[in-house]
Amino acid sequence: MDMSDIKIGFIGFGNMASAMADGWIASGKVAPGKMSACAGRYEALIPRCEMRGMRALPDATAVVEASDVVVVAVKPYMIESVLAPLSEALMGKVVLSVAAGWDCEAYERVIPGARHLSTVPNTPVAINEGVIACEKTSTLTDDDHELVYALLGLLGHAVEVETRLLSVAGTVGGCSPAFIAMVIEALADAAVKHGIVRADAYRMASQMVVGTGKLQLATGQHPAVMKDAVCSPGGTTIVGVGELERKRFRGAVIDAIDAIQDKK
Repeated sequence: MDMSDIKIGFIGFGNMASAMADGWIASGKVAPGKMSACAGRYEALIPRCEMRGMRALPDATAVVEASDVVVVAVKPYMIESVLAPLSEALMGKVVLSVAAGWDCEAYERVIPGARHLSTVPNTPVAINEGVIACEKTSTLTDDDHELVYALLGLLGHAVEVETRLLSVAGTVGGCSPAFIAMVIEALADAAVKHGIVRADAYRMASQMVVGTGKLQLATGQHPAVMKDAVCSPGGTTIVGVGELERKRFRGAVIDAIDAIQDKK
């Protein structure tokens, strides 16, 4: 699908919106000059858009008018006040939400009759390696669906889930980069403790995460099988695995997901 003429506008241009813009630009399939954004601090927005070849616009009305696809990336508590006045202008547009907690039913109350899809992406979309949880229920037409999933496919892997699972899917995909960054940091600290230069330690730990993830995706192996393949009887790796088990490593990760879900 040729997406070079698709006009994408961002209402809100924080970390997630800018990561999506960077991913689309990096793909080479979306023209930066066809993208625009608005944000609360217009003066600060201008250089952030100019450095990407995008247009900074003064308000949400201007973004909607300039766009085929409108990405809603404001804080969840702001959505109703921002979108309700634009309900008529959004007719005929594709609305792509990246706001946590806003599903299809919630959007229908604010912009009834609009064509919208609720998603929860994560920050690796900036390098086209993201995971985007997508609500299976939407008001997109078939053509809209094809376009939106083609755009999301440029950013990484889009996964459709039932409405009741959108929250936890977003948590696993959207919050876990922070957990993995902590693992990378801890591994690097341990490497530095034992004499490895920090820059090398970060590269080693990060590449290990990338390689392990790609191996699982390529082979489809159960993670436990991958773990066992590294654990020789009486070897060193199983000693480390045993220590992590004693410290409830896996339980702590599950507890972290539970804690986030309990907060929502």
